[in-house]
Amino acid sequence: MDDRQRYDRATAHLDPPFAVLDLAALRANAADMARRARGKPIRVASKSIRSRPVLERVLALDGFAGIMAFTLPEALWLVSTGLRDVLVAYPTADRTALAALAADARAAQEITVMVDRSEHLDFIESAVADVHNRHEIRICLDIDAGYVALGGKFRAGALRSPIREADQAADLAADTAKRPGLRLVGLMAYEAQIAGVGDNPPGRPALTHVIRWMQTRSRHELVMRRGRIVQAVRQISDLEFVNGGGTGSIGTTTREKAVTELAAGSGFFHPRLFDFYRGFTGHPAALFALPVVRRPAPGVVTVLGGGYVASGAPGPDRLPQPYLPCGLRYHPDEGAGEVQTPLTGQAAEDLRLGDRVWFRHAKAGELSERFATLHLIDGDVVVDEVPTYRGEGRTFL
Repeated sequence: MDDRQRYDRATAHLDPPFAVLDLAALRANAADMARRARGKPIRVASKSIRSRPVLERVLALDGFAGIMAFTLPEALWLVSTGLRDVLVAYPTADRTALAALAADARAAQEITVMVDRSEHLDFIESAVADVHNRHEIRICLDIDAGYVALGGKFRAGALRSPIREADQAADLAADTAKRPGLRLVGLMAYEAQIAGVGDNPPGRPALTHVIRWMQTRSRHELVMRRGRIVQAVRQISDLEFVNGGGTGSIGTTTREKAVTELAAGSGFFHPRLFDFYRGFTGHPAALFALPVVRRPAPGVVTVLGGGYVASGAPGPDRLPQPYLPCGLRYHPDEGAGEVQTPLTGQAAEDLRLGDRVWFRHAKAGELSERFATLHLIDGDVVVDEVPTYRGEGRTFL
């Protein structure tokens, strides 16, 4: 039985649109990430999952410990439900959430917030100034892991932190250490230009060469710079963790002695953008089904909805992939539509009203913002239905 038959059989009792999670694929992806990590724990990036029950399932697997959240309100909610060790990966300007963090002993013990400049420290202190009997707030420094070359004319990597060098990190660590009520416990450096950029884009040999050139040099540069930064900060604070990497760089980042834990999220669902890496091959685990509602012309079918465009630089690679049946493609004049999407290709001839077309999202967790539940499939059976963040009434971004 092929995947399309299996998914159709498992969900025959459901009316699309709906989303599914293939548990066998999820387990295989998780096992491969743990293997590549070579014994170092992987912190689970919640933004790539956005379902509390799925987070709990993943954290129960060997090799995974802790959560990397994307907002402080999200972290507070996760801890209130019993989850532990939550690192907020992005700085916050939410005064109410910071005050709630400082006022809650358990939350303050389990949550670490991110900073990359003294202004962040000032903001935190201001936000919690009126909290009585406030608890110590755990701090992590975010370090720029981007690659810079040609005298600064070339840069690859996410524009995150302004801190690049050991002396800058040491200065911020010292500033944190002198402030009562704040404690520096961690350091993070995410190499997006390696972890989030596939090194094997199809049909683009020139781009492939540039990406591999950049990533090789970036790895060499970062292993030295990150090591110097960690050494300098450890002279000031006793760090509990140094976080690095992502799904696409687990296997290389884990070799760095300075890194004590890794991070990953997209690899669990293996969305479309993660098909183009040489170092690993994942299994599509998260999909959504849309019903055929029209046949407007020979060789064309129209499905309901479909305009679930992923974030990032706009382009065709941000569109969902018509996945099953094979051989479907977007109509060039319409693309993925808000309420309907026409599809062409040989496979369209065999589709009838009510048939399902299965899609893969370009990225991982953003799919969960579209659906209230995920139907969990094991084999050819739906074994559970679990809420996404949206399904629990939580929309953090």
